[in-house]
Amino acid sequence: MATIGHNNLNAKLVLLGDMGAGKSSLVLRFVKGQFHEFQESTIGAAFFSQTLAVNDATVKFEIWDTAGQERYHSLAPMYYRGAAAAIIVYDITSTESFSRAKKWVQELQKQGNPNMVKALAGNKADLEDKRKVTAEEARVYAEENGLFFMETSAKNAINVNDIFYEIAKRFPRVQPAQNPAGMVLVDRPAEGSQAASCCS
Repeated sequence: MATIGHNNLNAKLVLLGDMGAGKSSLVLRFVKGQFHEFQESTIGAAFFSQTLAVNDATVKFEIWDTAGQERYHSLAPMYYRGAAAAIIVYDITSTESFSRAKKWVQELQKQGNPNMVKALAGNKADLEDKRKVTAEEARVYAEENGLFFMETSAKNAINVNDIFYEIAKRFPRVQPAQNPAGMVLVDRPAEGSQAASCCS
């Protein structure tokens, strides 16, 4: 979830997608400005954090980069449960990777936080000559399923920071018009424990 301080927001973000789609490369590019041509597969999940300033607010992303291998799939709910945002990553050179991304979207729609900000990232945009998934196909899918879509390249640093900024801007608390539905903070006195016992 997103926790709120004085114009500060801590937001849990999870990356989901097939093995080799470039989830770890996106995170490393965003957090450390690095790219490794041969990135080792993530085992279980890796944790990163990064802070952004957006619209007079500070958003600290707590980023969970999950493993893409099928054998780790059962661990994924542990990471996306309570997440304020998710980036579902696929490789534009692989239709199989795109199909797998769609399965992640369906899983999040069924089991994820209903107010989650969801992004679809078509990664490896630098490999245009090997493209198998058109941007139009992905854009239409994203629109039909309540995600926003960007093509990214961790290798060439294309749209990597942009996708995280766009997510941050979509958090209700960060939008300039305050008092968003579903995120109103009210100080209430703690109610007494009169409802604690059932049969007095």
